[in-house]
Amino acid sequence: MIPLTPAEIAGIVSGRVHDIPDPEPTVTGPVVKDSREVRPGALFVAFAGARVDGHDYAARAVADGAAAVLAARPVGVPAIVVDDVEAALGALARHVVRRLGTTVVALTGSAGKTSTKDLIAQLLRRLGPTVFTPGSLNNEIGLPLTALSAEEGTRHLVLEMGARGIGHIRYLTGLTPPRIGVVLNVGSAHIGEFGGREQIALAKGELVESLPPADEGGVAVLNADDPLVRAMRARTEARVLLFGEAEEADIRAENVRLTPKGQPAFTLHTPTGCSDVTMRLYGEHHVSNALAAAAVAHELGMPAEGIATALSEAGTLSRWRMEVTERSDGVTVVNDAYNANPESVRAALRALAAMGKGRRTWAVLGEMAELGEESLAEHDAVGRMAVRLNVSKLVAVGGREARWIDMGAKNEGSWGEESVHVSDAQAAIDLLRDDLRPGDVVLVKASRSAGLEKVALALVEGRGIPAEGRGEVAGR
Repeated sequence: MIPLTPAEIAGIVSGRVHDIPDPEPTVTGPVVKDSREVRPGALFVAFAGARVDGHDYAARAVADGAAAVLAARPVGVPAIVVDDVEAALGALARHVVRRLGTTVVALTGSAGKTSTKDLIAQLLRRLGPTVFTPGSLNNEIGLPLTALSAEEGTRHLVLEMGARGIGHIRYLTGLTPPRIGVVLNVGSAHIGEFGGREQIALAKGELVESLPPADEGGVAVLNADDPLVRAMRARTEARVLLFGEAEEADIRAENVRLTPKGQPAFTLHTPTGCSDVTMRLYGEHHVSNALAAAAVAHELGMPAEGIATALSEAGTLSRWRMEVTERSDGVTVVNDAYNANPESVRAALRALAAMGKGRRTWAVLGEMAELGEESLAEHDAVGRMAVRLNVSKLVAVGGREARWIDMGAKNEGSWGEESVHVSDAQAAIDLLRDDLRPGDVVLVKASRSAGLEKVALALVEGRGIPAEGRGEVAGR
């Protein structure tokens, strides 16, 4: 955050100041919406939620050091009062990003956004100070809060952009106009809300439409392996940089393989040369994510060898996304319980199969939310895929959708007790406590609403196997 007085902020967001002392304080950041995160010089943003009203915490925020509050009404402490707090937050972010002049890299896609954003951030930090979206704070509130954490000297701002409908990404790009836009894929996430893959493609393509033309430095980084993404080149005046395994890709992977541990390895080809990559992440799906990150780093001046080194050293920055814990008793827990859609579940199952060669594998799966009319078919298909990949044990957790996963596995044939349906996370923990053995590999994956991280955390803490088989956690 660049230093601003409440009066200056009021002018930027069309607000009015209330209860400002003399001398006027200066907001130096951070900008926060949780009063527990207030630091001296902060701007506390008071949102009125369904259960909690931030205005009730305004006085506490100022007492803890906030220089002012951005609010919808006077709160008895220094405040900038506006008609619409969310719109004002966005206007402030737009102003600060324009003032800083930092390179904005925005990315979107149906799957892999957060993992790819983390990879891009780890590469670009080698080129200069980089601010990036924490976790998945990719909406109309999280994105401007991230942008406002940038400071003088920030060289790169990496922003994940989510969408639940047409116009959402267009709005976000209006707050923080990107110079580089990355579209990863068009899949089935939120297909029930969008109404079809073509509508998803229409929404995701708003990112490339927002880019400046090529002669002003705009670059669209597109997945050459996804026809709906590749077709977006017709929707932008920016220069197009393709990534993928296709021959026409500018940033390409060849000789793609998995190590015995299930970690992807490949030869990276860029216009500046070739270099070998062996990643610390798990699953072949990370190859595409890595290529997208490599394309951004290449555009910003990193040579092929440097990109390969950075990709080989990159880890996981966000929780519960293929987060692998090796227990000292030999149990491997793969916590991928933050979110799920058909594409990411299939990728996770393939990773499980690769990691578990010669070992007993478990897939603990829950609901994939917001699939609309496709829900039955997609959950059934997940169960069938687990059988085809020879997963040893399938535990479907939850209600109707979980029953469909279990039914799909059993209808695929040759499976009896290998697949079981349980009602909730605790029932899954109880089952694993009785049946899990040292040396097993367990994948836990579902949409966030299913709460299956409880299962993974119980396993990591040693509550998923009998007492005589428990060991200490070896590493996370």
